[in-house]
Amino acid sequence: MPLRSPAARHQRKRWRAALLLMLLPAFLIGFSPAYAGEFTDAAGRLVMLPEPVRRVMAASPTAEVLVYVLAPQKLAGLSPSARRGGGAGHRVPVLGWRPGMGPASMAATARLLHPDLIIDAGLVTPERAAFADQVQQLTGIPYILVDDTFVRIPAILRGIAIVLDVGERGRHLGRYAEQAINAMRGTLLIRPPDNRPHVYYGRGAEGLETALPGSPEGEAISEGGAINVARALSRGQLAVITPAQLLAWNPEVIIAERRSFYDALRRNRTWRGLAAVRNKRVYLAPSNPFGWIDDPPGVNRLIGLYWLAGLFYPDTSQQDLRAATCDFYDKFYGIKLTNGQIEAMVRSAGAPPPDAPRGAAEPLVGLGSAPLSPLPGTPAAPPTPAAPTPTAPAKPPTGPMSPVAPLPSTPTPPETSTAPTPPSAPAPEVTSTAAATCTLPGANSPLGTDSTVGLTPGVGPPGRRGPMPAPTNPGALVQ
Repeated sequence: MPLRSPAARHQRKRWRAALLLMLLPAFLIGFSPAYAGEFTDAAGRLVMLPEPVRRVMAASPTAEVLVYVLAPQKLAGLSPSARRGGGAGHRVPVLGWRPGMGPASMAATARLLHPDLIIDAGLVTPERAAFADQVQQLTGIPYILVDDTFVRIPAILRGIAIVLDVGERGRHLGRYAEQAINAMRGTLLIRPPDNRPHVYYGRGAEGLETALPGSPEGEAISEGGAINVARALSRGQLAVITPAQLLAWNPEVIIAERRSFYDALRRNRTWRGLAAVRNKRVYLAPSNPFGWIDDPPGVNRLIGLYWLAGLFYPDTSQQDLRAATCDFYDKFYGIKLTNGQIEAMVRSAGAPPPDAPRGAAEPLVGLGSAPLSPLPGTPAAPPTPAAPTPTAPAKPPTGPMSPVAPLPSTPTPPETSTAPTPPSAPAPEVTSTAAATCTLPGANSPLGTDSTVGLTPGVGPPGRRGPMPAPTNPGALVQ
C-alpha cells in the first residue's frame, strides 16, 4: 500500500470533520425535541414548549379538567372521576393526587407516563413555582403553571387550547365561559348588595368542613352573588367548624357537597332549628363527573353559575337549568345526557319542576335555542284534548276518570265499551322520556370532542392548590 504524504492525511481529516458538521444537525433534529417557542406561565416562568404536544400530564385535578374539556385524547393519565365521565377509550394509567407529594414523586410519575408537557392549574404561589422548577429540572419535561380563577377562565381556555393545537375549540368554549360569567354579573347588577342570601357550603361526609372566602373551593359561592357565612372566620382556605357554630350562623341556604350531609340536614333533629332546614332550602351540589362548586375548583364550575343564579335569585334568572346542563355537558365533556340523568342531577339541587309535564315528545333545549318541538316519530301531545269523541253533544265522557261518568245502572254499556280512552296513551311516554337523550334544537353543533374519551390517569402531583405541603413518600402508579 502506498504511503500517503502528511498533507494528504491532513486533507482527509478536514473532509471528515466537514462531513460530521453537515450530518450533526440532521442527527440532532431526529433525536432531540423540537420546540415551538417560548411560553410565559402565570408565575412568570419562561418555558420552552415542545412541538407538537401529543401527551399531557395534569399535575392537579383542576389541570386535568382543563385539558379534559379541551383535548381529552392527549391526557397521559386520568383520575377515576374523569374516567367515569368518558366512554370506553384507550387505556392509560389511573392518576391519583394526594396532598404532600413531593417533586421526586411527581418526577417519577412523569418518567412513567412520558408526557411532552406537564400542566398545573390553581392558585399561583412562590412555593408552587419552586415545585414546578424542581420537577422540570428532574425530568427535563416542560412544566407550566396556569391561574384558572373565574375571571381568567375564558382567556385560559383560549390560551391552553392554542398550546394543545385545538384553538378553534378553545375559542368556542371561551365564548361560553364569558357568557356564563357575564350572565351572573348581569343578575347581580340588579340586586342590592345588602339583599343577598347568606349561604353555608358544607364539605365532607359530616358537612363541618367549609370553604372560606378567598379560597378556590369557595370562589363559586362568591361569584354566585351570595354571602358566605364563614366570612366570620376571615379569609383563607378551608376550616373545620362545630355544629354550634353552624347553628349560630343560621344560614338561609345550605349547600351540601356530600349526600350524607344533605340527608342528615333533612332527618337529624340537631339541625331542625336552622332557617335553611325549616324553609326547605337545603341542596345537594351535583358532582358527576366533576362538581358544580368544587371537586375540583376548575373549569367545571361554569355550569354551577347557571345553577346558583336560579337557586339564589329565582325571580330574576331566566335560564332553564335542564337546558343549560344538557348544553354544558355536550359542549365541555362530550357527554350526551338523557333526560332521566339530568333529572337525577337537578332534583336534589333544587331545580324547580318543569312548568308542564314533559312527555316523550318534549325534549330539552339548549342555550339560545328554538322553542320546544316534538321528537321525530313520536305522537304529539296537543291532539289528545282535541279528540272529537269527548266533545260529542249527546253523550258526556264516560271514561273511568270522567267527572260525569255514568252509574253502573246506566243503560249504555255498548257506548261505554266502544268509546276511545285517551288517558291510556300517555303511559308509555314517561319511560321513553327518561331514556331519551336531551336534544339541542337550534343550538351549536357539538364541538369536536373525541367520543372515545374514557381515559384513566396515572399518579402523583400536588393534590391541593396553594402552598405545597412538606414532601412525603413518593407515590406509585395504580394499575
